[in-house]
Amino acid sequence: MKRTHLPLNGLRVLDAAARHLSFTRAADELAVTPAAVGQQIRALEDTLGVVLFRRTTKGLELTPEGEAGLAPLRQAFLEFEEAVRAMQAGQSSKSLTIAAPRDVTEKWLLPRLAGIAAADPDLRFALVAADEGMDFTEANLDLAIRWGEGPGAHEGEAIESEGLVTVARPGGEATATIVWPGAPETEAAAQVRVGDAGLAIDAAAAGLGRATVPEMLAARDIAAGRVVVVGAAQPSRIGYWLVAPTPQWRQRKVQALVEALSR
Repeated sequence: MKRTHLPLNGLRVLDAAARHLSFTRAADELAVTPAAVGQQIRALEDTLGVVLFRRTTKGLELTPEGEAGLAPLRQAFLEFEEAVRAMQAGQSSKSLTIAAPRDVTEKWLLPRLAGIAAADPDLRFALVAADEGMDFTEANLDLAIRWGEGPGAHEGEAIESEGLVTVARPGGEATATIVWPGAPETEAAAQVRVGDAGLAIDAAAAGLGRATVPEMLAARDIAAGRVVVVGAAQPSRIGYWLVAPTPQWRQRKVQALVEALSR
């Protein structure tokens, strides 16, 4: 069934003017001018085809037509408020769905989520594989991690990192070059190709060669002694970003997660 277009601004002004029986006091409540209140009431009267107020020697008074609609109108506004509270209640949810590349999830995200969950056992996480074309609403996502120069069309925050590091197996003399999609260009011919930066780190740890990868993904393997850094870290204009469309980004639970992941 097609719904009738409701002049909600005019109805809100009607409610205020009816409670105060004064355009001036209604204007104060609504933070507009009395003239704006009068214009809204006249426009509403034109839309409805009825007269809502009359001016008398005692001041402003409602007509029977205006009086007849007030009770259901005020009940409707109460239900609107309930609807808004119900929608906002989702912000207190403890469930978050995060999309990230497989290697980022394994090498960086999971250890951090474990620490975050330990501090708040009520949290629930759903992790899905990232897809560049993924629709946040269809996938019911709260947050995604993406590799690029910025957040793109979404809100976002860069994940702090030292840039790129070249890693190899400790004590090895690997000269082969390991490359992955998104790896920086190199003059050396690739001798080993893998699917992502996480596999490049594992290949380097296995002694298959040297891999230049995001420092944030290699940090735990470096600390554990699985790989060592060869040379100095290299700054990179490309990195990992925490991103989400504006509605999801503004949720309190998402902002709390972004803050926790950024520490």
